[in-house]
Amino acid sequence: MNAIATRPEPSVVAQRALEILDAWMGDPEMGTVLDGCKKYSSDWSDDYGQFLIPNYSVERDAVSLIDDAVRVMALKSAVYELTGDEVAAELPVSVPVDVSVHALTAQFTALSRVQQRTGRLFVHSTVNEHVVGTPWDVGDYTQQAYEAAFGPVDERYWIGAAEAERRRRVLDERYESIGITERGMASEIAFAAA
Repeated sequence: MNAIATRPEPSVVAQRALEILDAWMGDPEMGTVLDGCKKYSSDWSDDYGQFLIPNYSVERDAVSLIDDAVRVMALKSAVYELTGDEVAAELPVSVPVDVSVHALTAQFTALSRVQQRTGRLFVHSTVNEHVVGTPWDVGDYTQQAYEAAFGPVDERYWIGAAEAERRRRVLDERYESIGITERGMASEIAFAAA
């Protein structure tokens, strides 16, 4: 396991993240990318991420989740710019927001053009999420930097580690009853003809 470099003070990351976000949002294509993510949401659902949100509705929740995703990407990119360390830049993030980050980064071609025009990288590495190994939790470094840059996190989407695990266990029981096991990594559903 790689050691994580010392991260800069959250206030320093926040200032850089605001500059990065401003550059991205000033790009002529970024609005289209974000609007597309918010509207074309049927391809980024996740049965162990967004369903942790009580009474989840993609129609109601997509806008806030994608807005948080781009903010988190700005924080990650700020840490990377300040440290040059991709592992340090892989900040722990609330599960529903992380799923939304994955949806945003799936817009690879458009984001590549935005990166090229703005000179600001989109830094995200799912592999390094496992290297970091610490789930997001209330009051941690990510939250401190987020709140310094963007104000309070929305507790509807920023679910602490213990509560997220408790909710996942509720989902485990429900999914197992229909043959979905191993947190959605296996199924015993036979799709035989009726």
